[in-house]
Amino acid sequence: VQLVESGGGVVRPGGSLRLSCVASGFDFKSATISWVRRAPGKGPERVSRLSPSGGATYSTNFVRGRFALSRDNAKSMVYLQMNSLELEDTAVYYCRAVYAGNAFWGQGTPVTVSS
Repeated sequence: VQLVESGGGVVRPGGSLRLSCVASGFDFKSATISWVRRAPGKGPERVSRLSPSGGATYSTNFVRGRFALSRDNAKSMVYLQMNSLELEDTAVYYCRAVYAGNAFWGQGTPVTVSS
């Protein structure tokens, strides 16, 4: 099982980034996928969650309306489009998959919002 994130980087406030996560080694279309972030000095925070049917939920009011989650089951990929980025969005973003009762994590991709 492998999850590999990409797309992180340094962006100015108000900018956008698109994170990607490619999965392998399990039945991706049957998995629930989440993006979890960890800001410096803080605990993990689930940003968004996407069910196998494609229904997306956004866990915090802070990101709702600015972030959009989507998946491409044919490519075993999930995307997190992040718009209107703010300083508080600075964190390492992890892709997490839950399948058959097991949770799998990627290595994370760092996002830095800085002026």
